[in-house]
Amino acid sequence: MAGNVYTVKQVNAYIRNMFTQDFMLNRIYVKGEVSNCKYHTSGHIYFSLKDESGTIACVMFAGQRGGLSFRMTEGQQVIVFGSVSVYERGGTYQLYARQIRLDGEGVLYEKFQALKKELEEMGMFAPEYKKPIPPFAMRVGVVTASTGAAVRDIMNISRRRNPYVQLILYPAQVQGEGAKESIVKGIRMLEQAGVDVMIVGRGGGSIEDLWAFNEEIVARAIFDCSVPVISAVGHETDTTIADYVADLRAPTPSAAAELAVWDIRLFDQRLQETALQMNRQMDRVLQVSRLRLQKYEARLQYLHPGNKLRERRQMLVELEDAMRRSMEQKVQRARHQLAIYIEKMRGLSPAGKLNQGYSYVERESGGRREAVKSIRQVEKDMELRIYVSDGVIRARAEDVQDEGGTPWKRE
Repeated sequence: MAGNVYTVKQVNAYIRNMFTQDFMLNRIYVKGEVSNCKYHTSGHIYFSLKDESGTIACVMFAGQRGGLSFRMTEGQQVIVFGSVSVYERGGTYQLYARQIRLDGEGVLYEKFQALKKELEEMGMFAPEYKKPIPPFAMRVGVVTASTGAAVRDIMNISRRRNPYVQLILYPAQVQGEGAKESIVKGIRMLEQAGVDVMIVGRGGGSIEDLWAFNEEIVARAIFDCSVPVISAVGHETDTTIADYVADLRAPTPSAAAELAVWDIRLFDQRLQETALQMNRQMDRVLQVSRLRLQKYEARLQYLHPGNKLRERRQMLVELEDAMRRSMEQKVQRARHQLAIYIEKMRGLSPAGKLNQGYSYVERESGGRREAVKSIRQVEKDMELRIYVSDGVIRARAEDVQDEGGTPWKRE
Protein backbone atom coordinates (compact mmCIF):
# COMPACT_ATOMS: atom_id res chain seq x y z
CA MET A 1 0.00 0.00 0.00
CA ALA A 2 1.56 3.26 -1.12
CA GLY A 3 1.41 6.57 0.72
CA ASN A 4 0.46 7.46 4.26
CA VAL A 5 -2.67 6.09 5.97
CA TYR A 6 -4.71 8.49 8.10
CA THR A 7 -7.45 7.90 10.62
CA VAL A 8 -10.94 9.35 10.21
CA LYS A 9 -10.26 11.64 13.14
CA GLN A 10 -7.10 12.98 11.51
CA VAL A 11 -8.89 13.69 8.22
CA ASN A 12 -11.81 15.43 9.92
CA ALA A 13 -9.41 17.52 12.03
CA TYR A 14 -7.43 18.51 8.92
CA ILE A 15 -10.59 19.59 7.09
CA ARG A 16 -11.80 21.51 10.12
CA ASN A 17 -8.47 23.31 10.27
CA MET A 18 -8.87 24.30 6.60
CA PHE A 19 -12.31 25.78 7.38
CA THR A 20 -10.90 27.61 10.39
CA GLN A 21 -8.13 29.22 8.36
CA ASP A 22 -10.58 30.49 5.72
CA PHE A 23 -11.38 34.11 6.67
CA MET A 24 -14.60 34.26 4.66
CA LEU A 25 -16.05 31.16 6.28
CA ASN A 26 -15.34 32.57 9.74
CA ARG A 27 -17.50 35.65 9.12
CA ILE A 28 -20.23 34.91 6.65
CA TYR A 29 -23.85 35.95 6.06
CA VAL A 30 -26.19 33.27 4.65
CA LYS A 31 -29.73 33.93 3.42
CA GLY A 32 -32.40 31.25 3.19
CA GLU A 33 -35.68 29.76 4.37
CA VAL A 34 -35.90 28.16 7.81
CA SER A 35 -36.60 24.45 7.75
CA ASN A 36 -36.56 21.63 10.32
CA CYS A 37 -36.35 24.11 13.19
CA LYS A 38 -36.04 22.43 16.59
CA TYR A 39 -35.61 24.08 19.98
CA HIS A 40 -33.68 21.65 22.18
CA THR A 41 -34.26 21.38 25.92
CA SER A 42 -30.61 22.37 26.44
CA GLY A 43 -31.35 25.77 24.89
CA HIS A 44 -29.63 25.08 21.56
CA ILE A 45 -31.52 25.68 18.30
CA TYR A 46 -31.06 23.28 15.38
CA PHE A 47 -32.40 24.21 11.93
CA SER A 48 -31.65 24.24 8.24
CA LEU A 49 -31.47 27.00 5.68
CA LYS A 50 -32.68 26.09 2.22
CA ASP A 51 -33.29 27.69 -1.14
CA GLU A 52 -34.09 26.37 -4.60
CA SER A 53 -30.65 24.83 -4.98
CA GLY A 54 -29.84 23.18 -1.66
CA THR A 55 -29.77 23.04 2.12
CA ILE A 56 -27.22 23.76 4.84
CA ALA A 57 -27.43 22.56 8.45
CA CYS A 58 -27.28 25.25 11.13
CA VAL A 59 -27.03 25.46 14.89
CA MET A 60 -27.27 28.32 17.36
CA PHE A 61 -25.90 27.39 20.77
CA ALA A 62 -27.63 28.58 23.93
CA GLY A 63 -24.81 31.02 24.66
CA GLN A 64 -25.46 32.85 21.35
CA ARG A 65 -29.25 33.22 21.86
CA GLY A 66 -28.71 36.95 22.49
CA GLY A 67 -28.28 37.32 18.74
CA LEU A 68 -31.90 36.20 18.13
CA SER A 69 -34.74 38.61 18.88
CA PHE A 70 -37.69 36.49 17.70
CA ARG A 71 -38.83 32.88 17.75
CA MET A 72 -37.93 31.06 14.59
CA THR A 73 -40.57 28.99 12.80
CA GLU A 74 -40.77 26.99 9.61
CA GLY A 75 -40.76 28.95 6.35
CA GLN A 76 -39.29 32.20 7.65
CA GLN A 77 -36.83 33.98 5.37
CA VAL A 78 -33.82 34.89 7.49
CA ILE A 79 -30.24 36.09 7.24
CA VAL A 80 -27.82 34.20 9.48
CA PHE A 81 -24.43 35.57 10.49
CA GLY A 82 -21.86 33.11 11.76
CA SER A 83 -19.08 30.74 10.73
CA VAL A 84 -18.93 27.54 8.76
CA SER A 85 -16.97 24.73 10.34
CA VAL A 86 -16.72 20.95 10.51
CA TYR A 87 -18.38 18.84 13.19
CA GLU A 88 -15.55 16.36 13.59
CA ARG A 89 -17.56 13.61 15.26
CA GLY A 90 -20.01 13.36 12.37
CA GLY A 91 -17.69 14.46 9.61
CA THR A 92 -20.21 17.08 8.45
CA TYR A 93 -20.00 20.82 8.08
CA GLN A 94 -22.61 23.25 9.38
CA LEU A 95 -23.23 26.92 9.95
CA TYR A 96 -22.68 28.02 13.55
CA ALA A 97 -25.01 31.01 13.94
CA ARG A 98 -24.16 34.02 16.07
CA GLN A 99 -26.87 36.39 14.84
CA ILE A 100 -30.19 35.79 13.03
CA ARG A 101 -32.52 38.41 11.63
CA LEU A 102 -35.67 38.27 9.54
CA ASP A 103 -35.52 38.84 5.81
CA GLY A 104 -39.26 38.97 5.18
CA GLU A 105 -41.88 36.22 5.78
CA GLY A 106 -42.19 33.45 3.23
CA VAL A 107 -45.38 33.98 1.23
CA LEU A 108 -46.10 30.27 0.84
CA TYR A 109 -45.51 29.65 4.50
CA GLU A 110 -47.98 32.41 5.39
CA LYS A 111 -50.57 30.79 3.12
CA PHE A 112 -49.82 27.41 4.71
CA GLN A 113 -50.32 28.76 8.21
CA ALA A 114 -53.53 30.58 7.30
CA LEU A 115 -55.11 27.52 5.66
CA LYS A 116 -53.98 25.27 8.48
CA LYS A 117 -55.58 27.55 11.05
CA GLU A 118 -58.82 27.79 9.05
CA LEU A 119 -59.18 24.04 8.56
CA GLU A 120 -58.25 23.33 12.16
CA GLU A 121 -60.99 25.68 13.38
CA MET A 122 -63.43 23.84 11.12
CA GLY A 123 -62.56 20.59 12.90
CA MET A 124 -61.01 18.82 9.92
CA PHE A 125 -58.00 17.79 11.99
CA ALA A 126 -60.08 16.44 14.92
CA PRO A 127 -59.15 12.88 15.97
CA GLU A 128 -62.80 11.78 16.19
CA TYR A 129 -63.04 12.03 12.39
CA LYS A 130 -60.02 9.80 11.84
CA LYS A 131 -60.98 6.44 10.34
CA PRO A 132 -59.07 3.33 11.48
CA ILE A 133 -56.71 1.68 9.02
CA PRO A 134 -57.93 -1.86 8.19
CA PRO A 135 -55.45 -4.43 9.52
CA PHE A 136 -55.85 -6.85 6.58
CA ALA A 137 -56.43 -4.72 3.50
CA MET A 138 -56.41 -6.67 0.24
CA ARG A 139 -56.85 -3.72 -2.21
CA VAL A 140 -54.58 -0.73 -1.63
CA GLY A 141 -55.00 2.40 -3.73
CA VAL A 142 -52.02 4.68 -4.42
CA VAL A 143 -52.27 8.28 -5.61
CA THR A 144 -48.82 9.43 -6.69
CA ALA A 145 -46.66 9.98 -9.74
CA SER A 146 -46.22 6.94 -11.96
CA THR A 147 -42.49 7.58 -12.06
CA GLY A 148 -40.13 8.36 -9.22
CA ALA A 149 -38.86 6.80 -6.04
CA ALA A 150 -42.15 6.98 -4.13
CA VAL A 151 -44.11 4.52 -6.28
CA ARG A 152 -41.11 2.20 -6.58
CA ASP A 153 -40.66 2.12 -2.81
CA ILE A 154 -44.36 1.38 -2.28
CA MET A 155 -44.32 -1.44 -4.85
CA ASN A 156 -41.14 -3.02 -3.50
CA ILE A 157 -42.28 -2.96 0.12
CA SER A 158 -45.75 -4.22 -0.78
CA ARG A 159 -44.28 -7.10 -2.80
CA ARG A 160 -41.93 -7.98 0.05
CA ARG A 161 -44.53 -7.80 2.80
CA ASN A 162 -47.45 -9.44 1.02
CA PRO A 163 -47.49 -10.35 -2.69
CA TYR A 164 -51.20 -11.22 -2.44
CA VAL A 165 -52.26 -7.62 -1.77
CA GLN A 166 -53.44 -5.81 -4.92
CA LEU A 167 -52.02 -2.35 -5.59
CA ILE A 168 -54.13 0.01 -7.71
CA LEU A 169 -52.14 3.04 -8.90
CA TYR A 170 -53.65 6.29 -10.08
CA PRO A 171 -50.80 8.11 -11.87
CA ALA A 172 -51.43 11.63 -10.55
CA GLN A 173 -49.59 14.81 -11.30
CA VAL A 174 -48.06 15.79 -7.94
CA GLN A 175 -46.25 19.01 -8.84
CA GLY A 176 -46.89 22.11 -10.89
CA GLU A 177 -49.98 23.47 -12.63
CA GLY A 178 -52.99 21.13 -12.41
CA ALA A 179 -51.44 18.93 -9.69
CA LYS A 180 -54.14 19.59 -7.10
CA GLU A 181 -56.95 18.71 -9.52
CA SER A 182 -55.14 15.52 -10.54
CA ILE A 183 -54.69 14.43 -6.90
CA VAL A 184 -58.38 15.09 -6.12
CA LYS A 185 -59.48 13.10 -9.16
CA GLY A 186 -57.26 10.20 -8.17
CA ILE A 187 -58.72 10.11 -4.64
CA ARG A 188 -62.30 10.04 -5.94
CA MET A 189 -61.64 7.42 -8.60
CA LEU A 190 -59.91 5.03 -6.18
CA GLU A 191 -62.76 5.57 -3.72
CA GLN A 192 -65.21 4.50 -6.41
CA ALA A 193 -63.01 1.50 -7.22
CA GLY A 194 -63.65 0.21 -3.71
CA VAL A 195 -60.14 0.00 -2.34
CA ASP A 196 -59.72 -0.89 1.33
CA VAL A 197 -57.18 1.83 2.11
CA MET A 198 -55.51 4.61 0.15
CA ILE A 199 -51.98 6.08 0.10
CA VAL A 200 -51.73 9.69 -1.10
CA GLY A 201 -48.26 11.18 -1.41
CA ARG A 202 -45.00 11.79 -3.16
CA GLY A 203 -41.29 12.08 -2.46
CA GLY A 204 -39.65 14.99 -0.67
CA GLY A 205 -38.95 18.41 -2.03
CA SER A 206 -39.13 22.12 -1.33
CA ILE A 207 -42.26 23.80 -0.04
CA GLU A 208 -43.02 24.82 -3.62
CA ASP A 209 -42.69 21.21 -4.82
CA LEU A 210 -45.02 19.96 -2.10
CA TRP A 211 -47.52 22.80 -2.39
CA ALA A 212 -50.20 20.77 -4.18
CA PHE A 213 -50.70 18.84 -0.92
CA ASN A 214 -51.27 22.14 0.92
CA GLU A 215 -54.25 23.09 -1.28
CA GLU A 216 -57.70 23.26 0.29
CA ILE A 217 -59.44 21.13 -2.36
CA VAL A 218 -56.95 18.30 -1.73
CA ALA A 219 -57.54 18.57 2.02
CA ARG A 220 -61.32 18.47 1.54
CA ALA A 221 -61.09 15.50 -0.83
CA ILE A 222 -59.12 13.56 1.77
CA PHE A 223 -61.52 14.57 4.56
CA ASP A 224 -64.61 13.63 2.56
CA CYS A 225 -63.20 10.31 1.35
CA SER A 226 -65.03 7.30 2.81
CA VAL A 227 -61.88 5.17 2.46
CA PRO A 228 -59.15 5.54 5.13
CA VAL A 229 -56.33 7.69 3.75
CA ILE A 230 -52.65 7.48 4.68
CA SER A 231 -50.67 10.59 3.78
CA ALA A 232 -47.08 10.08 2.68
CA VAL A 233 -45.79 13.44 1.53
CA GLY A 234 -42.10 14.22 1.53
CA HIS A 235 -39.50 13.19 4.08
CA GLU A 236 -39.93 12.92 7.81
CA THR A 237 -39.34 16.63 8.45
CA ASP A 238 -41.84 17.84 5.81
CA THR A 239 -45.42 18.36 6.99
CA THR A 240 -48.32 19.39 4.75
CA ILE A 241 -52.01 20.14 5.18
CA ALA A 242 -52.73 16.67 3.77
CA ASP A 243 -50.82 15.15 6.69
CA TYR A 244 -53.09 16.90 9.20
CA VAL A 245 -56.33 15.94 7.42
CA ALA A 246 -55.42 12.32 6.61
CA ASP A 247 -56.55 9.48 8.84
CA LEU A 248 -52.92 8.50 9.39
CA ARG A 249 -49.66 10.26 8.58
CA ALA A 250 -46.64 8.31 7.40
CA PRO A 251 -43.24 10.07 7.39
CA THR A 252 -42.30 8.56 3.99
CA PRO A 253 -43.98 6.60 1.17
CA SER A 254 -42.05 3.52 2.32
CA ALA A 255 -43.48 3.86 5.80
CA ALA A 256 -46.96 4.31 4.32
CA ALA A 257 -46.62 1.01 2.46
CA GLU A 258 -45.64 -0.74 5.68
CA LEU A 259 -48.69 0.72 7.42
CA ALA A 260 -51.12 -0.17 4.63
CA VAL A 261 -49.86 -3.63 3.62
CA TRP A 262 -49.98 -6.29 6.30
CA ASP A 263 -46.96 -8.54 6.50
CA ILE A 264 -47.99 -12.07 5.58
CA ARG A 265 -44.81 -13.45 7.14
CA LEU A 266 -45.73 -11.99 10.50
CA PHE A 267 -49.25 -13.33 9.99
CA ASP A 268 -47.90 -16.82 9.31
CA GLN A 269 -45.61 -16.51 12.29
CA ARG A 270 -48.56 -15.43 14.42
CA LEU A 271 -50.57 -18.40 13.18
CA GLN A 272 -47.73 -20.74 14.05
CA GLU A 273 -47.34 -19.15 17.47
CA THR A 274 -51.10 -19.40 18.03
CA ALA A 275 -51.08 -23.06 16.96
CA LEU A 276 -48.11 -23.73 19.24
CA GLN A 277 -49.85 -21.93 22.08
CA MET A 278 -53.04 -23.92 21.48
CA ASN A 279 -51.07 -27.18 21.43
CA ARG A 280 -49.34 -26.23 24.67
CA GLN A 281 -52.65 -25.30 26.21
CA MET A 282 -54.15 -28.59 25.04
CA ASP A 283 -51.17 -30.48 26.48
CA ARG A 284 -51.68 -28.70 29.80
CA VAL A 285 -55.40 -29.55 29.76
CA LEU A 286 -54.63 -33.20 28.95
CA GLN A 287 -51.98 -33.33 31.65
CA VAL A 288 -54.39 -31.88 34.21
CA SER A 289 -57.05 -34.36 33.07
CA ARG A 290 -54.59 -37.26 33.39
CA LEU A 291 -53.62 -36.16 36.89
CA ARG A 292 -57.30 -35.82 37.83
CA LEU A 293 -58.00 -39.28 36.38
CA GLN A 294 -55.09 -40.78 38.32
CA LYS A 295 -56.42 -39.11 41.45
CA TYR A 296 -59.89 -40.57 40.88
CA GLU A 297 -58.35 -43.96 40.13
CA ALA A 298 -56.35 -43.89 43.37
CA ARG A 299 -59.44 -42.76 45.27
CA LEU A 300 -61.50 -45.55 43.71
CA GLN A 301 -58.87 -48.09 44.65
CA TYR A 302 -58.84 -46.72 48.18
CA LEU A 303 -62.64 -46.89 48.46
CA HIS A 304 -63.00 -50.30 46.76
CA PRO A 305 -64.89 -52.89 48.97
CA GLY A 306 -62.10 -55.41 48.39
CA ASN A 307 -59.63 -52.98 49.95
CA LYS A 308 -61.97 -52.46 52.87
CA LEU A 309 -62.27 -56.23 53.37
CA ARG A 310 -58.50 -56.64 53.19
CA GLU A 311 -58.11 -53.83 55.70
CA ARG A 312 -60.66 -55.48 58.01
CA ARG A 313 -58.95 -58.86 57.65
CA GLN A 314 -55.61 -57.31 58.42
CA MET A 315 -57.15 -55.55 61.40
CA LEU A 316 -58.64 -58.85 62.64
CA VAL A 317 -55.30 -60.59 62.25
CA GLU A 318 -53.60 -57.81 64.18
CA LEU A 319 -56.30 -57.94 66.89
CA GLU A 320 -55.99 -61.73 67.08
CA ASP A 321 -52.22 -61.45 67.44
CA ALA A 322 -52.69 -58.77 70.07
CA MET A 323 -55.19 -60.95 71.98
CA ARG A 324 -52.87 -63.96 71.76
CA ARG A 325 -49.96 -61.92 73.04
CA SER A 326 -52.10 -60.46 75.80
CA MET A 327 -53.36 -63.92 76.76
CA GLU A 328 -49.88 -65.34 76.80
CA GLN A 329 -48.74 -62.45 78.95
CA LYS A 330 -51.65 -62.99 81.36
CA VAL A 331 -51.05 -66.77 81.49
CA GLN A 332 -47.38 -66.17 82.08
CA ARG A 333 -48.14 -63.71 84.87
CA ALA A 334 -50.67 -66.18 86.36
CA ARG A 335 -48.16 -69.01 86.22
CA HIS A 336 -45.60 -66.86 87.90
CA GLN A 337 -48.08 -65.89 90.59
CA LEU A 338 -49.11 -69.52 91.01
CA ALA A 339 -45.51 -70.56 91.44
CA ILE A 340 -45.17 -67.93 94.14
CA TYR A 341 -48.32 -69.20 95.85
CA ILE A 342 -47.09 -72.81 95.60
CA GLU A 343 -43.83 -71.84 97.23
CA LYS A 344 -45.74 -70.04 99.93
CA MET A 345 -48.05 -73.07 100.40
CA ARG A 346 -45.08 -75.33 100.59
CA GLY A 347 -43.69 -73.18 103.32
CA LEU A 348 -47.01 -73.36 105.23
CA SER A 349 -48.02 -76.98 104.43
CA PRO A 350 -48.17 -79.42 107.40
CA ALA A 351 -46.94 -82.16 105.12
CA GLY A 352 -43.92 -80.13 104.46
CA LYS A 353 -43.32 -79.73 108.14
CA LEU A 354 -43.75 -83.47 108.62
CA ASN A 355 -41.20 -84.12 105.95
CA GLN A 356 -38.78 -82.01 107.90
CA GLY A 357 -39.04 -84.39 110.97
CA TYR A 358 -41.98 -82.81 112.78
CA SER A 359 -45.17 -84.69 113.74
CA TYR A 360 -48.77 -83.75 114.43
CA VAL A 361 -50.66 -84.98 117.50
CA GLU A 362 -54.44 -85.21 117.87
CA ARG A 363 -56.74 -86.34 120.65
CA GLU A 364 -60.38 -87.22 120.76
CA SER A 365 -62.57 -85.04 122.92
CA GLY A 366 -66.33 -85.21 122.97
CA GLY A 367 -66.48 -87.20 119.75
CA ARG A 368 -64.29 -84.87 117.80
CA ARG A 369 -60.62 -84.57 117.14
CA GLU A 370 -58.48 -81.65 117.98
CA ALA A 371 -54.79 -80.87 117.79
CA VAL A 372 -52.74 -81.23 120.92
CA LYS A 373 -50.92 -78.03 121.55
CA SER A 374 -50.38 -78.16 125.36
CA ILE A 375 -49.84 -80.71 128.12
CA ARG A 376 -53.03 -79.44 129.68
CA GLN A 377 -54.97 -81.18 126.92
CA VAL A 378 -53.50 -84.65 127.74
CA GLU A 379 -54.23 -86.99 130.62
CA LYS A 380 -52.60 -90.20 131.54
CA ASP A 381 -53.79 -93.20 129.53
CA MET A 382 -55.41 -90.87 126.94
CA GLU A 383 -55.31 -92.22 123.41
CA LEU A 384 -53.49 -90.03 120.92
CA ARG A 385 -53.00 -90.07 117.15
CA ILE A 386 -49.53 -89.04 115.99
CA TYR A 387 -49.19 -88.06 112.33
CA VAL A 388 -45.77 -88.41 110.75
CA SER A 389 -44.67 -88.00 107.10
CA ASP A 390 -45.44 -91.55 106.08
CA GLY A 391 -48.38 -92.49 108.30
CA VAL A 392 -50.25 -92.38 111.65
CA ILE A 393 -49.18 -93.76 115.00
CA ARG A 394 -51.77 -94.64 117.65
CA ALA A 395 -50.39 -94.14 121.12
CA ARG A 396 -51.45 -93.92 124.77
CA ALA A 397 -50.07 -91.32 127.15
CA GLU A 398 -48.27 -93.04 129.99
CA ASP A 399 -47.01 -89.89 131.63
CA VAL A 400 -47.35 -86.14 131.24
CA GLN A 401 -44.51 -83.84 132.33
CA ASP A 402 -43.90 -80.14 131.99
CA GLU A 403 -40.76 -78.56 130.63
CA GLY A 404 -38.88 -79.08 133.85
CA GLY A 405 -39.64 -82.83 133.84
CA THR A 406 -42.11 -82.54 136.68
CA PRO A 407 -45.09 -84.81 136.30
CA TRP A 408 -48.24 -82.91 135.52
CA LYS A 409 -51.65 -83.93 136.46
CA ARG A 410 -54.91 -82.14 135.73
CA GLU A 411 -56.54 -81.04 139.04
